Amino acid sequence: MTEIKGIYAAGMSIFNKDLSLNIDKTILHAEKIIDQGCHGVAVFGSTGQAQLIPVNEKIGLLNHLSQSKHKNKYIIGTGLNSLGETINLMKVASSLKFKVFLIMPPAYYKYGDKEVIEFYSRLTDAMPDSKIILYNFEKLCGYKFSVECVETLVKNFPNQIIGVKDSSYNLYEKIQIENFFVLPGSELKLLKGLEAGCAGIITATCNVTAKLSRQVYDDFMKKNSQTANEILCSIRSTFDKFNLISGLHSFMSDEDIIFKNVLPPLALLIEKDKKKLIEDLQKLNFTLESLKVT
Repeated sequence: MTEIKGIYAAGMSIFNKDLSLNIDKTILHAEKIIDQGCHGVAVFGSTGQAQLIPVNEKIGLLNHLSQSKHKNKYIIGTGLNSLGETINLMKVASSLKFKVFLIMPPAYYKYGDKEVIEFYSRLTDAMPDSKIILYNFEKLCGYKFSVECVETLVKNFPNQIIGVKDSSYNLYEKIQIENFFVLPGSELKLLKGLEAGCAGIITATCNVTAKLSRQVYDDFMKKNSQTANEILCSIRSTFDKFNLISGLHSFMSDEDIIFKNVLPPLALLIEKDKKKLIEDLQKLNFTLESLKVT
């Protein structure tokens, strides 16, 4: 059985000055945060600006990612507005031995549970050996999974629908399905989610909070006192004051200038906001230096 448990980052994508995807640095960053404590990385999610990256560049990265030292620790985001393109990207990833996919329903058009069930049924029919994590994020796609819809999908496709990333936060305290992995999308929900039976988290800020998030997770699993959760939540709350992608790239750009490159219409924080972010993080003794693996 495929298990998705623990701390997962929604991996950042790194771009060259001409806005082409820098494959080597994107993979090195993913490997680094796994070394820092993440159990794995979700590649081509929202934080990775996936909807803005050309499919041919995604395929190029997947070919190289298949040679990564952490190959078995990646979840591949293949959700696109086109059903056919989603299936095609899944086929490419599957040919490279990736089996776990994070897929959000298509954006733009309005639809309900019935249509969503049909969408995922076609994915599972086309890719019967795949393992799919549903992506619940109404803010981005316009649709919010109901508990009933998730339960129906798991009942219909028990060997393929294996989990949900819950970034709308209407599911993680309610769903109780055996061998189904529920992962909220914020460190603010990590401890509360674990107490409710969740499997872990998949979050944007785990690109920088991997060590702290892993400590909270490990302390919970070992029934130790929680010494890191308060500071972890404070760091996440600080980033939440700004656009997460803008904030993360602005923060990381002081380590490597290449992080300044983001895909339009996304942008870095304006200088005033970046200064505020850095100052607030410094008050928490959280700096780029603190991220280094010891």
